Amino acid sequence: MKLLSVNISAPKPAEWDARTVITGIFKEPVNGRVRVTPLTLEGDAQVDRRYHGGPNKAVYAYPFEHYAKWQEFLNTELSPGQFGENLTVTGMLEENVCLGDVYQVGSAVLEVTQPRVPCFKLAMKMRMPSFPKWFLKSGRLGFYLRVLQEGEIGADDTIEKLREDGRHHTIHDVWQYSYGDAFDAERIREILERDTLGGEWTKPLREKLMEGV
Repeated sequence: MKLLSVNISAPKPAEWDARTVITGIFKEPVNGRVRVTPLTLEGDAQVDRRYHGGPNKAVYAYPFEHYAKWQEFLNTELSPGQFGENLTVTGMLEENVCLGDVYQVGSAVLEVTQPRVPCFKLAMKMRMPSFPKWFLKSGRLGFYLRVLQEGEIGADDTIEKLREDGRHHTIHDVWQYSYGDAFDAERIREILERDTLGGEWTKPLREKLMEGV
């Protein structure tokens, strides 16, 4: 596993739906090493704290392996940071990354907390109003991390798994139980016991549990 790129952005204005939006989604790769703090990366912006940021969404990682499929879908070249991710990574697909897994990147220690649900700002970034729908449907969501130990990270750092969560709730599983066709009442109850999931995940999980399908 490897950190391919570290991406940050200052707050920037963008025109969308006949209005000006201030956003930090236009992230670009940076040279050198960047400090990871408990709530973000130094120099990075999390503008709307209702939906972004906080300890459980301090850092967002996205697998570079997905880029080829999105390039084909969008018929355009994409560069690291395109999905608003802080970390463009390799070898960390949703099927093998679990809630609670702990990784060392550079001198920082990070714990996986939840997948991502896209908002309209990803549509704005892609200039495609329907893109968040396709993104969520794909399951190629990436994942958020919280900071257990501050430190410095940089492109080409090796990513080392320090601890594997024994419950094996993968990012892919959480997506399937929340927004896909999968149903397993026991597993859903187990996932709902996690304290790192936001309402965008707990709400559909509870609804599925109530419906029993």
